[in-house]
Amino acid sequence: MGVNVRIPGPLRRVTNGEQVVEVEASNVQESIDALESKYPGIKERLCDEEGEIRYFVNIYLNGEDVRFLQGTDTNVSAGDELSIVPAVAGGTYTTA
Repeated sequence: MGVNVRIPGPLRRVTNGEQVVEVEASNVQESIDALESKYPGIKERLCDEEGEIRYFVNIYLNGEDVRFLQGTDTNVSAGDELSIVPAVAGGTYTTA
């Protein structure tokens, strides 16, 4: 049993429609690298040129934002769930 990674709708075209992908990894960075091995091109959508998580991408480990843990160095264990959540922007604010 590995780490389950939840893939958001916009990235499912890279994962051939898969909503959840299982990877073998010991931290978030290895999870991202394992995703890249299975689905080339996904890492560039998640990380910038320095390998840091893009500012408009949030990654949660069992519901906790990894930016508030150890970032990409955050340890993961078999059975854990990583959720990739793109930031949502836009909309209109009006006063009544």
